Amino acid sequence: MTESVEEKYRYSDLTWPEMNQAIAMQKVILLPVGTTEQHGPHLPLDTDCFLVESLCLEAGRRNPKDILVMPTIPYGYNLHHIDFPGTIHIPYDHFIEYCLDVVKSVAYHGFKKIIIVDGHGSNEHLLEFVARRAILETDSLCASFLWVNLVKEKFQEIRESSFPGGAAHACELETSTYLHLAPSKVQMDKAVNEIGVPKSKFHWVDLISSGPVSIVEWTSSLTKSGVTGEALKATPEKGKTIFEEAVKKLLELVAEFKARPIQPRIEHHQNPTGKVEL
Repeated sequence: MTESVEEKYRYSDLTWPEMNQAIAMQKVILLPVGTTEQHGPHLPLDTDCFLVESLCLEAGRRNPKDILVMPTIPYGYNLHHIDFPGTIHIPYDHFIEYCLDVVKSVAYHGFKKIIIVDGHGSNEHLLEFVARRAILETDSLCASFLWVNLVKEKFQEIRESSFPGGAAHACELETSTYLHLAPSKVQMDKAVNEIGVPKSKFHWVDLISSGPVSIVEWTSSLTKSGVTGEALKATPEKGKTIFEEAVKKLLELVAEFKARPIQPRIEHHQNPTGKVEL
């Protein structure tokens, strides 16, 4: 039996007439954005893509009436990891414009609510800029966030890795989540603990909370393995807790975001000079 549009949650599964129905329903667009980069000797290069895509698809599966998940953008800003074989890097300007074009396309078709779900830390501020520009350049509302931001409190309750620094990259958090979703792809016999970042009162790197000062060095200057954190503390049980919390929070976000009104802008100049390209 063919699924109805209400039951479909993968953007690419719809025909163009069905897309018109989805637009009429004003489904919330989820755009997963990851990267292809090294994640130590134990995790695949697809880690950031796989985790964020899995999150979005599970949310869509649980609420297909309100969610449409776009194909994942698999490459991101990644020059700092390039010393490790397999990493793919996209310059920031190309990345911003490419992602913005994707978002503006769905806005052109008539979708009003778009959420960019980021799986890679170095994409975070670039995607925030994409979302800002999308709001200013279309009639839609666009939000962006790094997916681990949804699970900070829950992960702090269950983590065993040291804080800060024990959960930064290919670490307890990411490895646990991958172990829950696809354990056969994780080579835990090759996992290591390696923090690497020098101790500082002002700079540290952790998925839960980074220091007030940002220093982004070449990854290869800080870690021999590519791991930044304590991957050996990972378990599939922790991964299930993390993933379920992320799905729960994402569904709550979608419900709130769909109901959020789009407020009209108001001109406050007494004598507006007309539209000017700024």
